[in-house]
Amino acid sequence: MNRDQKFFDTYSLVLGVLGAIALAILVLAIKLSGSTQDAYTRDGEEYQAALAERIRPLGEVYRPGQELALPTVETAAEPEPVATLMTGPQVYNGACIACHGNGVGGAPVVGDQEELAARIAQGMDTLHDHAINGFTGSAGVMIAKGGRLDLSDGEIADAVDYMVDESR
Repeated sequence: MNRDQKFFDTYSLVLGVLGAIALAILVLAIKLSGSTQDAYTRDGEEYQAALAERIRPLGEVYRPGQELALPTVETAAEPEPVATLMTGPQVYNGACIACHGNGVGGAPVVGDQEELAARIAQGMDTLHDHAINGFTGSAGVMIAKGGRLDLSDGEIADAVDYMVDESR
């Protein structure tokens, strides 16, 4: 019986403490709500304006004979798109590196001087032409502009110059 009495006493103490905490929270909530309730009452102008905004109709119905008052809307002129040119390293890292970074399809790897020496010997005009218009050779295929037809000829030429400079 001694163990049962000890359990009952502990259980009663825990329930009493939890009840006291709940009562303290209730009193605190009542005090706080009483002090903040005055700031935003249903009779205040701010509350009434917010309520009117929430329940206002989405549109208006005009009856025959009423004048239709359309709001005036000013249209802004569309800005002209700014054409920004990419630099040689940007074009290389964005498009060329996919093949020229690891030699896919026979593409010469940037930095491999032996492989690029014969191609550089053909001249920069030839390299530019092959990169811009495409080329099919014994080592592989260079598709026109590396498949990025949105790039300008100058951007492709800059990328070729960058790759050659990196391989010397």
